[in-house]
Parts: sequence; C-alpha cells; structure tokens
Amino acid sequence: MLVFYDFTPAPSPRRARIFLAEKAIETETVQVNLRTREQLGEAYRAINPQCTVPALKLEDGTILTENAGIFAFAEAFRPDPPLLGRTPTEKGLVATWNARIEQEGFAAVAEALRNSSPAMKDRALTGPIDYPQIPELAERGKRRLEAFLDMLDARLAGRDHVAVDTFSLADITGLVVVDFGKMVKIEPRDDHTNLRRWHATVSARPSVGRQAR
Repeated sequence: MLVFYDFTPAPSPRRARIFLAEKAIETETVQVNLRTREQLGEAYRAINPQCTVPALKLEDGTILTENAGIFAFAEAFRPDPPLLGRTPTEKGLVATWNARIEQEGFAAVAEALRNSSPAMKDRALTGPIDYPQIPELAERGKRRLEAFLDMLDARLAGRDHVAVDTFSLADITGLVVVDFGKMVKIEPRDDHTNLRRWHATVSARPSVGRQAR
C-alpha cells in the first residue's frame, strides 16, 4: 500500500490529494501536524529531510518528497485519465501553465502568508532551516496575487480549463492557489467573471468536493 504523508489544511498536499483522487489511486494516509511543527521532528526528518509535506512512500520503500515527483509517478502508474497532457503539445502547455501558476500565484500567496502570520514567526520559508519574516515581502506577495488573479481571469475567457481542453494539473494547481489566497484575504473580484465561473465548475468535481480548503 502506498503511504501518503499529509496535513489536511495545507495547500501543497491538497494538490496531491486531488491528483491521486482523479487517478483513483488509494493510499494509507499519515497526518503530519505542521501546526505543532511535527515536520521538524526526528521521526519525520527520517522520512523527508526537507521537512515538508506531502511525501509519498511507494511499495518498494522509495519516498517521493516533491509534488512534481508524485505527479509524475501517478501519471505513469495510472495513465488514465491523463492529467499532464496527451500529446507532446498538450504536455508542454500543461507544464507551462502549471509552472506559471506555481511561480506567479502559489509563490505569491506563500510569500504574503509566511511573512505576515504570527504563527510562522521565523518560519518564512519551508524546510529545515528557520528564516526570519520580512514584512515588505508580505505586501509584495499580495500585490503579486492580485496581478495573478487578473492574469488567470484573462486566460480563462472563453475557456473551460486553464491549459488545454480537458481538466489537468494546471486546473488543480490554479484551484488550490485561488482557495489558498483566502488565507491572506484576497479572493476573485466580482468582475473576475471567467475565473469565478471556472472556479465553481472545477470545485464541483468529485475529487475536489471533499477536499479541505
């Protein structure tokens, strides 16, 4: 049985949970409490020295400690439905848009949250090393997130999905980022009509419906 190391409220493992649910890949789940900094303890460091979630332990004992690795494994393990694209062109588009969403959206929310939340004092970056907060980065992160939502709304004009004509990893990452933005009190505006339409549709998918937001 695959073992998935999770923390339900966190956005990064949520991406993997949705991806695995779309693939109908079952796992045993182990919760790692980030609020109590369990990820920094010796027991979890032995599993993932980077002290991050998610991680996925395969049946042969291999441990994948990055979402990119989990996605690649799951796509190869169960190719249907394809979430990384079918053709070479689609694969390129999914990878491109997923990277943009990670860089322009996910990183922006993380920058805003981790540099402003009292609970993350001296934990401005994930990982085993403590880094101090920089308040100016929090404000920059919020501005970046607002620009990201504008960009994504424009991309979704006349489109049902972000990258290609079918649901893909780019939609999963985009959905999680939009929901993650609520943590810094930034959500799609009323005039983000394309974004709000898309968000409602992808949020209704069975793989998403029971996921923490």
